Amino acid sequence: MAVEKKIRIHIKNNRWRAGSFPNTPEGEKVFTITEERVKTALTNFPHLEGRFEIFIDWDEDNFIKSMATSNILLTWNLPISNINEAAPNLRWIHCIGAGVEHLLPFDWLPNSVALTNNKGIHAKKAGEYGLMAILMMHNHFPKMLTNQKNKLYKSIYSTPIAGQTIVILGTGNLGGSVAQLLEPLGANVIGVNRQGNSVKGCAKIATFDKLDGILPQADILYISLPETPETINIIDRRRLSLLKQSCGIINVGRQSAVDYDALSEMLEAKKLAGAILDVFSPEPIALNSNLWTVPNLIISPHVSADDGVNYVPQTLQFFFRNLECFLSGKPLLNLVNKDLGY
Repeated sequence: MAVEKKIRIHIKNNRWRAGSFPNTPEGEKVFTITEERVKTALTNFPHLEGRFEIFIDWDEDNFIKSMATSNILLTWNLPISNINEAAPNLRWIHCIGAGVEHLLPFDWLPNSVALTNNKGIHAKKAGEYGLMAILMMHNHFPKMLTNQKNKLYKSIYSTPIAGQTIVILGTGNLGGSVAQLLEPLGANVIGVNRQGNSVKGCAKIATFDKLDGILPQADILYISLPETPETINIIDRRRLSLLKQSCGIINVGRQSAVDYDALSEMLEAKKLAGAILDVFSPEPIALNSNLWTVPNLIISPHVSADDGVNYVPQTLQFFFRNLECFLSGKPLLNLVNKDLGY
């Protein structure tokens, strides 16, 4: 009887560096996939043991040599030139992030290679962060923190959030998880997405082409978009001007969706109530960036959706479920649409 050939999996970890991923030393510890973490995850998939072999590496230290015989790549990024020649046996790449804009355009990706992402891994953490950020915005925390910096003790009152209109631009796993947590609080949640698909927790859904009519209704605009050609600068200076002066903005998707220069100017001029920003380009923010001193702005260091304890375990659980699909010839979960970019 023929011995089943083992699948070869290359795991590419990244050392942290500014402007890339991970973007902090703390992030390197959170996102590194180790042999111990792989073994722990495999305890839930004992039937997979012996069917594959794994090579764990850093950056591109041994990338070329290993990929010459690898079938699967588990990574955040990769050198994409001539991947077909460098990895002739490659059939599947799994990106450990939900966003794959750093791999665009996909003209490098052979038709024979599937690309999947981590969409959904972030949902619970992202939902809780989103609810926190929206409640902070509604309760004027950006203003309070600016007042604290200025040693100004001033009462700023708020109300329960029931009846407030929260516009969620991007209702995938990140935005959708926030909508579900807001609904029981009585907020009026309007979701805006590409196809007009209904979303649990949203009282109303609109498509991107209706955005200009939706923005003036927002008490808080929550942005959770991936970076694609369609979403770049979708909230530009003109659309920022459509918002009420009392509106607050939260961005947890990608900086490219929002004109941060225009947003900063409007916050300085008190034409918007405040902002909470979790995503920047590049990261970390430069020391001389004006964002550090913009009033009524809270900066969080791209932590809205990442679980510092469970991110890699959850990633590996999903990866091994997908490996079951791969080995049995079933369609892979979270296939990235090459045309849409997510």
